[in-house]
Amino acid sequence: MKSSFWNNYSNIILLLIGIFIGSLVGIFAPGFVTYLKPIGDIFLNLLFVTVIPLVFFAIVSAISGIEQQNQLGKIIGTMALTFLSFILISATFCIIMVYFFPTETPKNISETISENLQNNANINDQIVGFFTVSEFYHLFSRQNMLALLVFSFLVGISIRKSGEKGKLFQNFILSGNEVMKQLLLLIMKVAPIGLGAYFAYQVGTIGPQLFGFYAKPLGLYYIAGTIYFIVFFSLYAFIWKSGNGVKAFWKESLLPTATAISTCSSLATMPVAIEAAKRMGVPASIANVVIPIGTTIHKNGSSISSIIKIYVAFQLLGWNFFEPMNLIMALGITVFVSAVAGGIPNGGYIGEMLMISVYKIPPDVVPAVIIIGTLVDPPATVLNSVGNILASMIVSKFVKTEVV
Repeated sequence: MKSSFWNNYSNIILLLIGIFIGSLVGIFAPGFVTYLKPIGDIFLNLLFVTVIPLVFFAIVSAISGIEQQNQLGKIIGTMALTFLSFILISATFCIIMVYFFPTETPKNISETISENLQNNANINDQIVGFFTVSEFYHLFSRQNMLALLVFSFLVGISIRKSGEKGKLFQNFILSGNEVMKQLLLLIMKVAPIGLGAYFAYQVGTIGPQLFGFYAKPLGLYYIAGTIYFIVFFSLYAFIWKSGNGVKAFWKESLLPTATAISTCSSLATMPVAIEAAKRMGVPASIANVVIPIGTTIHKNGSSISSIIKIYVAFQLLGWNFFEPMNLIMALGITVFVSAVAGGIPNGGYIGEMLMISVYKIPPDVVPAVIIIGTLVDPPATVLNSVGNILASMIVSKFVKTEVV
């Protein structure tokens, strides 16, 4: 039991230990933190150069591998619309929460981070730069993440159209995807040291007031996540089968919820979620399709987390998050992070890279959003996993099949 607990939560525990030690160094030895900053910068640079090729391999392999799902027809179409609706609803709900419960930024933090900010392009150049680059090698820069995504989608589609002649290249992509996954997992083993060093520098230069800044968005996530779970999940169950749907959901959702909390893994929770959905009355033909696919591309918890991380980044920079264009781009980033990046280990970090690219912000804010994303992982896993059960309910309402 102890071994299982350590396997599931060791990353979070070690990261907390690293942050705690770094905080103590920042408080009691502020003069020493300048020597620690290079360690944090090395970790971030390793993360940046690993995530970019991982995105390319992961997206291309995912698109090129979609073959036999076409005949699922109406189930797939209804499922995609349901996933998108759930992600946008959860993101919009989180935007409302951060609007009414704002986080105040420490006075000197935005000036410190904004020193590296550069943004000279006009709006037309930015629009072009979102989707394309003028040279091939520019694709593999974190500043051009969206252009890389577009290119990756097109390559994946081209592999599918190439048939047997493209199999060799597809095998290379699949192999590269696995290698880059393992490389990212390897780099993340030193995250407690890298982020601990960076946090020491932040505390040493900005001060202990930084703790209060982190506490508010973390608390807001747990509160917003709890409200979303109780209110919105009950509403979805009601839409499915009115009062009987709500009763069935609350009767059978306890085990998937407990499994998600104890394992911190949507994949580990998937078998339990499928069985729970079947007991609720969802047809097996739908539960067996929607929940496994949803485990990869449908994440309500990641949607809420994405909005909070973008909001925190804007607060750190002293920018206005609630400008209409910023909100629209935040929703777009959230859809991508919750859907496409969900199947990639530590896929949330791709969201950080995309955020840097789209908003043209300095990478100094990345450690802050990594810390927040890691600390909200348990409730996010619950919302991700149990949300797939609700999605299977809604799909079964519009796609009639036999209950098996």
